Amino acid sequence: MLSGDGTVRHDDAASHMGAVTSIEGSKVHLELTVLNGRPRVRVTVGNLVRIRAGDAVLVGIVTTLSSGSERGHRPGAYASLDLLGEIDAGRDARRFSRGVTCYPAIGDTVELLSAADLRIVHQVSATNTAAVGALYQDPDTPACIKIDDLLSKHFAVLGATGVGKSSGVTVILDEVMRARPAVRVFLLDVHNEYAASFGDRASVISPRTLKLPFWLFNLEEIADVIYGGRPAVDEEIEILAEVIPLAKSKYGQYKEASDRQIVKRSFGKGAGYTVDTPVPYMLQDLLALIDERMGRLENRVSRMHYHRLISRIEAIRNDPRHGFMFDNANVGGDMMGEILAHLFRLDPDGRPMTIMQLAGLPMEVVDAVVCVLCRLAFEFGIWSEGAVPLLFVCEEAHRFASADRSVGFTPTRRALARIAREGRKHGVHLGLVTQRPAELDATIMSQCSTLFAMRMTNARDQAFLAAAVSDATNLLTFVPSLGTGEVIAFGEGVPIPARMTFRPLPSARHPRNDASGRAAEDGATVAGAAFVGAVVERWRGATMNKLAGHDADPGAAARLGRETGPDGAQGAALEQMHRRLLRRPPETGDQAPTGGQAGAQPAKSLWQQGGA
Repeated sequence: MLSGDGTVRHDDAASHMGAVTSIEGSKVHLELTVLNGRPRVRVTVGNLVRIRAGDAVLVGIVTTLSSGSERGHRPGAYASLDLLGEIDAGRDARRFSRGVTCYPAIGDTVELLSAADLRIVHQVSATNTAAVGALYQDPDTPACIKIDDLLSKHFAVLGATGVGKSSGVTVILDEVMRARPAVRVFLLDVHNEYAASFGDRASVISPRTLKLPFWLFNLEEIADVIYGGRPAVDEEIEILAEVIPLAKSKYGQYKEASDRQIVKRSFGKGAGYTVDTPVPYMLQDLLALIDERMGRLENRVSRMHYHRLISRIEAIRNDPRHGFMFDNANVGGDMMGEILAHLFRLDPDGRPMTIMQLAGLPMEVVDAVVCVLCRLAFEFGIWSEGAVPLLFVCEEAHRFASADRSVGFTPTRRALARIAREGRKHGVHLGLVTQRPAELDATIMSQCSTLFAMRMTNARDQAFLAAAVSDATNLLTFVPSLGTGEVIAFGEGVPIPARMTFRPLPSARHPRNDASGRAAEDGATVAGAAFVGAVVERWRGATMNKLAGHDADPGAAARLGRETGPDGAQGAALEQMHRRLLRRPPETGDQAPTGGQAGAQPAKSLWQQGGA
């Protein structure tokens, strides 16, 4: 048997605590057996106990302890407990089930839960569970999660900074991938700290290796990028909504034409494309269409809207920080299938996990990028009919789905909420990680049926957690005093609410920022003007315009200088660029091949590119 201090007792008599004195619904009060003025068995809040109620064995958790003088009773020791479920002696084996079908009676015996019953309650031997740590009550008993319920009903990991959330997430994802090899995991790594945690099972995508062409962005997302998170200009958005479908149609005609020298100049109403249809188009075509419409206008004020829109687009296109959107965006033609396979690890023999590092992306486009990734994950689930189950894990979720509707990018919140509400129907599951649950959208949080609560000291966060938990709420009183790595788990993904400690990770697998551990042991190695000068050069180079890159693009160079040439000359330049881009294979490195090397080497599929 287990005593209150966690030691194992082997005799039933030693575990006898007392007897039931009163029952109030699911709450049971009992009087403890006293020996020499003290309870005969040491018991404390959080201990699991069993009550023999006829043929049933009820399981409860101790919530309060008091002496007789505190409760107005005769001298003695008293306890209260909440009923959690019962152990059923079935035909094959004893099983634990949540909820009770019968209630105890006055005088029924109460005992500490035995080690064997503790393993039954926590379903240690069940086929659908996986161990993620050890129980606080008995460190020798594994703490298990129910993988199917954890995934299908979403989960959240909550806790303040430095309490071990990232290590806990690593342990959970380890067990998910081990128990469900078919599940693909996509992790938004806000602080670039998970790269070393999963080894060769994960493909790490950094801002330098990310390929997310601008034409995959819908109108709201591309507008957020163009305006850097600031309010958009309605007149300019109307222009975009008109010309983007035409640019898509133009690209399609170039792609389909057998002789690319002959292209019709009339494109109707976009050949059925909408502004949000995920098909490629070329930025040169978009700018040429805007420029053409500007040339037809005589009103100076109206022309300014077109001119400013062109200037905004060219500014972000020339910003090297946006290279993941615009560099080689049309090389190889329509690469949407390759991009999806690369992002969500759709190769059945490839790595099952993607770590998307967000640190290093321009702050003003992070929301739009996260929105695109959420939307692609959900819509792939819809149109594939859930053929490839995907777990989408969002670190720092309160940043992207704030409870304050005036903060953040509304489409990002909407995309996450859509996964939370409807994703399970299409094989898209959600995992949220946050240090400020009170700042997270309550609608999204309400869809997470499993909560892992680590140490939180903020009163608002504790109140939010109390409102989200429906059973064993007494355990919430331990949340402010939990140790590092300790967690209280509630909900559908665990057999019963339990306090546990996540399994420790090897030091090499601890999540940490890429910059941590880089500080030299000898400060002299980084001191001096040479080191500082190199840092300054990298800093400046990351935000320098790429004007030199337009030397090979006569059309773009003409627009940058606002040179207006004959329509025929500009059209010929654009047609030449169409032919060049459509015929080149996709790039696999950071630098584009030059000259005759462009088509010399076969292109690798994106999921075959090392750790990219």
